[in-house]
Amino acid sequence: MLFGKEGQERLDNAHVFIAGAGGLGCPIALYLAAAGIGTITIADNDHIEITNLNRQVLHYEKDVGRKKVDSVREKLAAFNSQIRVNAVSTTIDQANAADLVGDADVIIDALDNFETRYVLNQVAIEKGIPFIHGAISGFDGQATVLIPGKTPCLRCIFPKAPPKVVFPAVGTTPGLIGMIQANEAIKYLTGTGELLAGRLLILDGLRGTTDSIEIVRDDACTACKETK
Repeated sequence: MLFGKEGQERLDNAHVFIAGAGGLGCPIALYLAAAGIGTITIADNDHIEITNLNRQVLHYEKDVGRKKVDSVREKLAAFNSQIRVNAVSTTIDQANAADLVGDADVIIDALDNFETRYVLNQVAIEKGIPFIHGAISGFDGQATVLIPGKTPCLRCIFPKAPPKVVFPAVGTTPGLIGMIQANEAIKYLTGTGELLAGRLLILDGLRGTTDSIEIVRDDACTACKETK
């Protein structure tokens, strides 16, 4: 095995919280289940629509109208019966976020809005656990690993939320970014390789290229300055 028996045991003992059961959340959940993550908690308040199916690969035509988290739980249980999947159908907000994350070792951002991202960024800082960010638009995407006290936090990179615009996305883009996020979680939990920490990976799907840019902490950041 790439990370040996000890690494696989770490995955089995791990708890990962996934925020979102859509385009990013589906591939993230699938590949973490394949890796043998012992406990996956996934939270989302949305229901499946026919227009979701081009990119939300754990949801099928027969699932239209169902809660997304219930669909994900069913598919993961069929895929790997040895793992535990907690499906929570709720809106993540400041009042419940810390309790939803609970004792998770990692938070993975599979969201499509910055308001909730900022809430979970703060929870990650307070709990001292990594926040694995991912976002997509069209053929483009980005990902990074934010580690409290060591790297910039989300507000360091984006002090203010970008304008809220709904962008169409080709189905492969969330697949690519979601797999990168899952890969970073596996690397972190097993202590393998070099994390995307302090770097923002940028995918240009139309050119077929990836770049990474250095990201630095903002000394004036209102979210994480106390961890410096």
